[in-house]
Amino acid sequence: MSAQQPAVREAQARQCAASINDRRYSKTRVADLMELTKPRITLLVLVTTLVGFYMASRDGIDLLLLFHTILGTALVASGASALNEYLERDLDARMTRTRNRPLPDGRLLPAEALIFSAAISAAGVAYLLYFVNALTAALGAVTLAGYILVYTPLKTRTALCTLIGAFPGAAPPVMGWTAASGRIDVVALSLFAILFLWQMPHFFAIAWIFTEDYTRAGFSIHVSGEKTGRQIIFFCSALIPVSILPTFFGLTGMTYFVGAVLLGFIYLGYGFAVALFRSNTHAHRLLRISVLYLPALLVLMMVDKV
Repeated sequence: MSAQQPAVREAQARQCAASINDRRYSKTRVADLMELTKPRITLLVLVTTLVGFYMASRDGIDLLLLFHTILGTALVASGASALNEYLERDLDARMTRTRNRPLPDGRLLPAEALIFSAAISAAGVAYLLYFVNALTAALGAVTLAGYILVYTPLKTRTALCTLIGAFPGAAPPVMGWTAASGRIDVVALSLFAILFLWQMPHFFAIAWIFTEDYTRAGFSIHVSGEKTGRQIIFFCSALIPVSILPTFFGLTGMTYFVGAVLLGFIYLGYGFAVALFRSNTHAHRLLRISVLYLPALLVLMMVDKV
């Protein structure tokens, strides 16, 4: 056996190990970049966009246009979430629930996160402009700007940030609507209003549960207490009449009407429980029911489309 063979084998083993480590590093890097985009929130955005597109499609669904709409919206939504994490990386480091995110944990550099998030945001708006229509692209751009330039800075300045943040959060079904129809009308605005009002108790429940965490980071939020309880009741109550507007506009039938009313009163009941008992247990229950309420309402809407 040659004296060089063991050395050759050792060198090959080192190269193999280095190659494996490089692949693992690359996979971890991709996973961290994906985590920046908040996939669960992006999925919700895409579901509401799909519903808006479906409800606006009168003569069958254009599947290719739907694909372009979903992809473009996914890029915009992912970019908005990633930019939000970039801007709030120092605040996230102070909170228990967010300190293990890629940026505060040091797994990603701020510069690479900024480049990634800005690139996919711009690509999403451009994609919607080229493959869908100018109105949908404009809505995407306005939503992105509102979320990053208005809502995000206000989170450390005023508790009204929750109300303001609900505007970009309610835009996706309207984007789906404009993608399919090319216009904004009162029906599209009713979908916007439903999502807008639904968000408020949902966000209040989250703020209630994580009041200490948000306070530690310096966020101005609606803290757990009597005032927040009253606002939860107000928005849950307002959601009931607004949720039945699609039936009045001729978009849905009576099955949706009855189901929306029943779901609305269930949501309101859990909101009353938070306001009366003022406990984290009831806030957790409201949060869970809010996550169930929206898909149930949207499925009813799609099933009972006129």
